[in-house]
Amino acid sequence: MYSSPMASLVLTDSSHLTSDSQHLVTIPLDKVKEEWQESGAAHHIKTVAEHYGVFQHLYGDAYFFPQVMLDVRYRQQGDDCFAVVHRGNVIKPAEAAAMPEVSYKASPDSLWTLLLTNLDGHLMLEDSEYVHWFVGNIPGNDIGKGEVICDYLQPFPPKGTGFHRLVFVLYKQEKHMDYGSFKRQQPCLCLEERTFRTQDFYRERQDDLTPAGLAFFQSDWDPSLTDFFHNTLEMQEPIYEYDFPPPYIRPQEWFPLIRPFNTYMDKYRDEKQIAKEYLLKKLKKTHPFRKPDPPPKYPHAFRMDLNLPSWLRVEKKKERLGEPCIDVLTRDALADSMFLEVVIGG
Repeated sequence: MYSSPMASLVLTDSSHLTSDSQHLVTIPLDKVKEEWQESGAAHHIKTVAEHYGVFQHLYGDAYFFPQVMLDVRYRQQGDDCFAVVHRGNVIKPAEAAAMPEVSYKASPDSLWTLLLTNLDGHLMLEDSEYVHWFVGNIPGNDIGKGEVICDYLQPFPPKGTGFHRLVFVLYKQEKHMDYGSFKRQQPCLCLEERTFRTQDFYRERQDDLTPAGLAFFQSDWDPSLTDFFHNTLEMQEPIYEYDFPPPYIRPQEWFPLIRPFNTYMDKYRDEKQIAKEYLLKKLKKTHPFRKPDPPPKYPHAFRMDLNLPSWLRVEKKKERLGEPCIDVLTRDALADSMFLEVVIGG
């Protein structure tokens, strides 16, 4: 049998590829990070911060390129377990309950100020922040020897308010700063005393402070905050709910075209009356002393009268599935009717 020399050559090359693929390539991530920090890190961090609206809510139209890389870590349970603050990653309040470990490169004879503020968390004022940590006159990178102006307070985003941006900003000082007007008694648990505006703070001190480092994370509500509000802040836990605007309904017409009459007419009726009718219809099937009948395992297996109009068949299908037959009820009206149904029906 004829054997092509090219075929044997291909087989030989293939075996070499197989053996070569078994070798692992080790990438020194520390060196990659070092190279990134020395090359394009400042531009990348500035771009990400602009994307999250950090500069706009800190300084208005101003911005800066972070030249000092901040390493912020929250130690978790275990010696080698940390929640690291990068640029917009999510850290839960329970993970940020204790004061973080902050490090950066700086000469020992330099002075620095570190601020942590919440851009979205003020409960009373719209354009204000809460200062969660304020340390000034830090010699070099030794945070422990700095002057604690306001002690650390963990993030506490209330339930229903979504993600909050918590921003670390490192300022380089030109001289020793007097922060007496910001000094708070420790521990400071009065939220009103933690009211802060970065834009006003920096405007008054821009000749002596230069923003140099930036890191930020996002945090949203978790169950640990219930205990924090009650036992640490000693206040009721605030819970928020978005107030949706009412849906637009065009003016009623005498002869609407291509509109199902059963749902079209309901749009212009009182929602409370519709909810009442829905509730009464449900209660007719509820016995005060007997458990409700279990729903059928296969609701659509039962034959339906084909002589019924299409709109009525659709409503009966929804009724079999346990879905509300009324589509025009708002979320609040429907919830109220279902709540009454549960209370009355047991």
